[in-house]
Parts: sequence; C-alpha cells; structure tokens
Amino acid sequence: MFSKILIANRGEIACRVIRTARKLGVRTVAVYSDADAHALHVEMADEAVHIGPSPVGESYLRGDKIIAAALATGAEAIHPGYGFLSENPDFVDQVVAAGLTFIGPSATSIRAMGLKDAAKRLMEKAGVPVVPGYHGEAQEIVLLASKAREIGYPVLIKARAGGGGKGMRKVEHPDDFSEALSGARREAKAAFGDDRVLVEKYVDKPRHIEVQVFGDNFGNAVHLYERDCSAQRRHQKVIEEAPAPGMTPELRKAMTDAAVKAAKAISYSGAGTIEFIVDASQGLKPDRFWFMEMNTRLQVEHPVTEMVTGTDLVEWQLRVASGEKLPKTQAEITLSGHAFEARIYAEDAAKGFLPATGTLYHLKFPDTVPEGATMRVETGVRAGDAISPYYDPMIAKLVVHAKDRPLALQALVAALRQTEVAGSTVNAAFLAALAADPDFSKGDVDTGLIGRHQQALTEIAPPNADIVAAAALAASGAGALPPSNDPWSSLAGYQHFHPAARRTRLHYGEHDITAKVSVRPDGRFAVTLDEPYGSTNAHDLRAAPRLARWPGHVTVFSGAVGYTFAVPDPLARADESAASSGSLRAPMPGLVKLVRVTPGETVTKGQPLLILEAMKMEHTIAAPHDGVIAEIATEGAQVTDGTVLVRFAEDVHA
Repeated sequence: MFSKILIANRGEIACRVIRTARKLGVRTVAVYSDADAHALHVEMADEAVHIGPSPVGESYLRGDKIIAAALATGAEAIHPGYGFLSENPDFVDQVVAAGLTFIGPSATSIRAMGLKDAAKRLMEKAGVPVVPGYHGEAQEIVLLASKAREIGYPVLIKARAGGGGKGMRKVEHPDDFSEALSGARREAKAAFGDDRVLVEKYVDKPRHIEVQVFGDNFGNAVHLYERDCSAQRRHQKVIEEAPAPGMTPELRKAMTDAAVKAAKAISYSGAGTIEFIVDASQGLKPDRFWFMEMNTRLQVEHPVTEMVTGTDLVEWQLRVASGEKLPKTQAEITLSGHAFEARIYAEDAAKGFLPATGTLYHLKFPDTVPEGATMRVETGVRAGDAISPYYDPMIAKLVVHAKDRPLALQALVAALRQTEVAGSTVNAAFLAALAADPDFSKGDVDTGLIGRHQQALTEIAPPNADIVAAAALAASGAGALPPSNDPWSSLAGYQHFHPAARRTRLHYGEHDITAKVSVRPDGRFAVTLDEPYGSTNAHDLRAAPRLARWPGHVTVFSGAVGYTFAVPDPLARADESAASSGSLRAPMPGLVKLVRVTPGETVTKGQPLLILEAMKMEHTIAAPHDGVIAEIATEGAQVTDGTVLVRFAEDVHA
C-alpha cells in the first residue's frame, strides 16, 4: 500500500478520497487554486500545495503543476477523482513518466474508451450491443444531416469527447439540425476542447442504467451490479439509485455480462462504469439495451453501489493501483437493500436549473433518518464557504440506504426535508418533489420524467402567514429576545403605559411586505401583516420555525423549501437612476459566447439575443418583449451576476 498520495481534485470527491486514505493509514496531499485556499479538502489533507489561479485551465487542468507538487511532497501516486484530468490519457502518460502511479486505468484503456464513436466501434467488435447511430470520423454538416435522416428523427447529437450532458442536443425536426449542431459543437469545444460529434437514434422512453465494473492488473474483472440514473435534468443526473427499479434477472445477467465483457476487451484495471441506454417503452427486456459509453473513472454516484454491496470503492482503487488483486471475487459480491443518492446543487430549478453562486451562510444537514435506514453526507463545503462560478455548483450528496426501495425513498424525502441551506438558491425542494412524484415513487422513471413534470416539480407554493410572520419576527430583532411577562425586557423601544411596536419591511419575490411586531401583555409577540396575510400571533405558529438570519436576509425553512426574504436597510436609498425595467441582466456569472443581434435591430418577444456560457453550459438569453436594441454586451465579455447584458431603446433614459 502507498504511504502518501496526491489528490488531483477538489471538493467532495477530494474529501471522500482523504477519508478512505486516512482509514488505511495513507497520508494525503491536496492541491488548490486561489478560490480554494480555505476549502475543506485543503483543511482535511495532511499537506496542501497551491497550483494556480481560480480558472481550471490555470490550476486543476495543469498536469505539470500537479505532477510537480506530487514529486515535491514525496507522494507515490496520484488519485484523479472524477472530472478534470481523470480521463486524460496524456496526463496518465506524464504521471507514469515521472515515476508515479496513476490510481486508475492505463492510458491505453482510457484512449480506447475516451471517444464515444471509437468506443462504440470497439464494443461492436466485442459483441456488446450498441445503439443505432453514426459514429464515423467525417464531420461535414451535409453528411451528419444525411445520417440523421437515415437514422430517423428524433436524433441525439452528442459530443464524442466527455459527458455530463455537455455538447448534447435532441433534434426533433430536420430544420432544427443545423442550429442544434452548432450549439453542440460550441459547448463541446468549450468543455472538452474537441467539437466533433456523433449522431444517434433518440430512444422514446429511455432509461439510463449503468453497471459498476472493477478490474485489476492480473486479468480479473467483476461487476458490482447496476445503478439507475434516469432521473436527469438537462442530461445531468440528480437522483441515482441502486439497484434499478423493476430490474429483471434476465436483463441484469445480460447487462452485467456485457459490462464485464466490455471491461475485459480493453484489459481494464480500476473502477469504471459501463453506461447503457434501455428502451423501457415495453418494460425491461434483455434485447432492448445498448452500450452508450464507458466512464474510465470513479462516478459521482458511486456511493449507492457502496451502500448496496458493502464495499469501499476508493479502498479498492488504492489496493489495485498498489499492485493487489481484487478484494472480492464475483461470487462474493452480493446485493443488499436499496440506496438513493440526491445531488444538492446551487441552482434555481424554477428558472431552468440555472447555476447559482453565493455564500453558504447557513448549512445544516440532517442528523437523523427513519428507523431502519442509514445515511451519509458527501460534501466538500461547510457553513461560510462560497459557491464559486469557476467550478461545478454541487454542494453535497445525500445518500440513504434501507432494506427496500419504499423505506429508502422515505428516508431520502425525510433527509431532504431536514436539509437547510441559506445564502444561495438550491434545488432541495425540487429534489424532494421529485422523490415524492407518483411516477418516481413507483419506479416508473425515464430520462424524460423531469421534463414532463418540470413545472409541477419546480413550482414553489407562496409562503403562508405563519412563514411570513416568522420572517418578520426574526427580521425585527424581537424574535431574538426571550418571551417575558415584563414588557420592558421584551422590546428595546417602549412607550409610556404600553410597549412600542416595531415596523419591519420584507421583500419576497416581487412583493414588498410590511409587518408590525408588538408584544402582548403575556410577553408573547404579535405580528400584524399586510393583506392578504392578516394578523398573526407569532408564538402560536403551528410548528416552531426553522430559520436562518444572514446579511440582509432571513430564510425560513418549511420542509425542503427555504423561503428567503430580503430585509431592506431602512437607511439605504434606492438608486432610481439605475432602474431599467426592460433591460436584461446576467442571471449568473459567465462568458458572453455568442451575440445574435446588433444595436438598432428590431427584435420580437422570445427571439434569441445572445448566448451566455456559465459552468460549461450554454444559456440562451431571449427578448422579453418586442423592441429595438439600444445596447448589447460584447461577444467574449466576462460578466458577473446582475450585469446588464441588453438595453432596449425605450430603457436608455430610464
């Protein structure tokens, strides 16, 4: 076993690797960028080395700096985590050339599976079923469009390098192919440095089921059963589970046999995942699944496999990379119970899952789960940390396990409803709604489920009077004082013969709320609210409020929903000259990737104006109404959250 390893990653996966290394007595070296100088993984590691500025291209993608850090600290091996350099064969070659061990597969194996088109040709030769499509080298638009017609619409354009939904477009009609191809190529180029694509048949009711495989350097390869990752938004997973609901013995055998066959075809060593697309339109059948791609690394969702098989996959990685055989044979790997993983992201589900930033002023994960269930929280942040625009906005993964799917799902919903995050918009309420969705609850899930139910899943009921009253009480400062029969001690302001009322203003969404907080003769607080809420006795709320106060805001938690109220500074004056009701502002920090219109041009409502790239994804900014463009952001400009991107002619003098 190694005595010291370097982790070429950040966030929750770096923390995850550190915990297992510590258990095995292996010392760890963290690397960090400017933005991560005070990150949790830096604090947890035995040593830490600064590798550059915040952008990934200047830090976490700098293989030379990472290898230099490993050599300088005496590390014997490098664990890549996932993302960044984890599937870069050139980096693996450089690691080996430096006399270090790469904790993962060989560069040859990564190259074999690194390009989706080449991987599919290889799998066809190995006898693994492959989804119908075009996986050739030619990239001319005329040829690709012709192949799409041959395959039959709808088709899926996919980047041949990378994954995670980046560089992917579904195309319903031939007229839309050209624009979709351009968007997929731009996104693929930005994310992976390779704009080449492949075209595949779009499966009508697809399920995304993947098999965890593991190989060693002695020719052994096993599977650790399957995971279902069909619950996706924008082609990115949000809730994963193991085993797959509705899985039949026949399909499981066919799928796991194919996965092991795929791993052996490339002499695979280490942790890997074979991803399949399954046509569930007629139920799960052994002749209706096809190979999509192989991820030659540990997956984000690996904890659900660990929970149902009783394994530590990171420990397996370290043992195999250090020269040991697989810890278990296939016969020794068994399934037990059911597990779910929910990814908590800083994102606004109601606004199309736009990534969000912010400071995590309040962060609390559940400390209990229903009887018969277990839970673990995988995170790389703590209260006070900032969500950076430079990296993936995932805050944590909630992982639960129980004896069966209904109990595990109950535990997941309970955990999400107890999670509290304030300081950034998060998707906890969306995840709880998805977990409680009738189709999801009964296991009738496919990759289109979220899209079909998106409005219902992302809709948040307005706060009721109790929630508003709790926010007003907290904002007034009175709620911080203990109830007392002595009115002098209940409120700082006191008028002769009766306690003074405090007037508090709140802002929620588009609404301004005025509240009056006063003390009753018995020491309780009374909150009088604007219509339509009416008067409320704040200490007779139906449940004790869970809330967080943070600069300029109060967040009240009700189940998985966090209602955030802005508390205006009474001394602050609004800058009326800055108002521009029809102007468009950046919903997040990002790069203006493409500008589609020019100043003076007349546009119509819904017309695309520009494309903003944030966190490697493209977001189209469209006109909210008809008008004439007066000013528009410059292509290539880096903008911050709230930057004015577009001004209309009628708004110039606003």
